[in-house]
Amino acid sequence: MAEHEGTLMEKMAEKIHGDSSSSSSDSDDDKPSHADAHKSKVYRLFGREKPLHQVLGAGKPADVLLWRNKKISGSVLGSATALWFLFEMLEYHLITLVCHILIILLSILFLWSNASNFINESPPNIPEVLLPEKCVLEVASALRIEINRALDVVRDVASGKDLKTFLGVIAGLWILSVVGSCFNFLTLIYIVFVLLHTVPVFYEKYEDKVDSFSEKAIVEIKKQYAVFDEKVLSKILKGPLKGKKKD
Repeated sequence: MAEHEGTLMEKMAEKIHGDSSSSSSDSDDDKPSHADAHKSKVYRLFGREKPLHQVLGAGKPADVLLWRNKKISGSVLGSATALWFLFEMLEYHLITLVCHILIILLSILFLWSNASNFINESPPNIPEVLLPEKCVLEVASALRIEINRALDVVRDVASGKDLKTFLGVIAGLWILSVVGSCFNFLTLIYIVFVLLHTVPVFYEKYEDKVDSFSEKAIVEIKKQYAVFDEKVLSKILKGPLKGKKKD
């Protein structure tokens, strides 16, 4: 009898211990979920949810823009700088440069192919380059989608459906016109290229600070737009309607 009571007490103790351990494990499992929920509430610029590397495509272009390989990124930026200096400062023309490069390459390959018969060397192996149809179709499809999106935005702006988009497009075009009056097209492309190779990597380095500042700035812009909408835009939109009702 005593042995039976002892085993019964041991089973009850094990059950209580198991319940307490499971409840503690459940509470431990809840902690990361709370942490993840808090982390998901952190404001990110443009409402992004993925890391910046994935937003940029998570491929070789993203590695170059974020300076994952400093030698490759530096070489790309240095080459762009050299081309800009060659075209802009030395006033070299693109067609002239392409023709000179082709003349040099074709001359070297032609001389090498003919000289190989006299020096008993193998001629250069010139690979056959073919543009795949699938690649061309994918690029064309991507361009078609982006062009259709741009046309939809233009249509919405022109039809007067979205006032906020209209004001944003007008402001963007005005800023672009001001910048375009200060630089020529080649310099503007070079500036954009340099910004693409500098802004993302600095943003990734100081991500939290930039997101915090941008959140405050966006909140302030929304407040100012609400005031502007209440005092100006709402009166402009309601004015003609009131005049029609009086008539």
